[in-house]
Amino acid sequence: MIRIGISGWRYEGWRGGFYPEGLPQRRELAYAASRLPSIEINGSFYSLQRPEYYEAWYREMPPGFVFSVKGNRYISHVRRLRDVETPLANTFASGVFRLREKLGPFLWQFPPNLRYDRERFEAFFRMLPRDTEQAAALARRSSDWMKDRADWSVDEHRPLRHAVEVRHESFVDPSFVELLHGHDIAWVIADTAGKWPYKEDITADFVYIRLHGETELYASGYDEASLERWAARIRAWASGGEPPDAVKIAPEASPERRDRDVYCYFDNDYKVRAPFDAQTLMRILGLSWNPESVEPTAPRRSRRGTEARAPSN
Repeated sequence: MIRIGISGWRYEGWRGGFYPEGLPQRRELAYAASRLPSIEINGSFYSLQRPEYYEAWYREMPPGFVFSVKGNRYISHVRRLRDVETPLANTFASGVFRLREKLGPFLWQFPPNLRYDRERFEAFFRMLPRDTEQAAALARRSSDWMKDRADWSVDEHRPLRHAVEVRHESFVDPSFVELLHGHDIAWVIADTAGKWPYKEDITADFVYIRLHGETELYASGYDEASLERWAARIRAWASGGEPPDAVKIAPEASPERRDRDVYCYFDNDYKVRAPFDAQTLMRILGLSWNPESVEPTAPRRSRRGTEARAPSN
């Protein structure tokens, strides 16, 4: 499965460009999901979301849609992976399981000034739950202050995937590739206009790509030729291979040859390029997305009994 999408959906500059004039803000997510099959939830990076938000997002999305969830920055940027078991439990207690079958990979992004420390990352990787039951067990150890806004109920057993985006040159180390391989965690292939390390090592049974801008971070778009190049690479990765010119940390490490899911998100949002570039890449890849409308369903109640209502992301 190849999923092409965008990182976040609430951007003022998109109104009147990607979003039609007069479209209510509360309908922007549904509009984006009518054009693209996957979106990264960015709000979860800045603060813990609530069960009723995840419930509302689930109900708004058509069948087959998938969210990726960005891990909270308190873990990655503030605590910098030190003493993070409780914050990690809080993340999984915040209601993410209400996304049910629409829950995709978790993205863990680290700051540019965080250096590679194998012991610290290995300890974190050991903590990451690999299925919904493990995650629910961890969530039960969440902070006391979460008790009125926590929900760790799971509708069924599902595997969980994790991807890591790093931004310090010290991670360009074969031992980090080995560590990712050992824990089946994806190295995020991140195009950052040359600002941070770009490598294409495949370290998991899926591929996670973030396109932040080809020549200007978060702003520049991708022309047709660039998107053709990305399409060729995505086809190679999805079919179990690698591009012949793959840029790797560990060239001698060949991943197991098997079909892979690919998630690709555009984060070049400043100049309203992300959603259009994503749609163009889908066209080049021959992917279609024609979702059926979602029938309204009765909202679940949060532990406080309030009706689910989603914020803008």
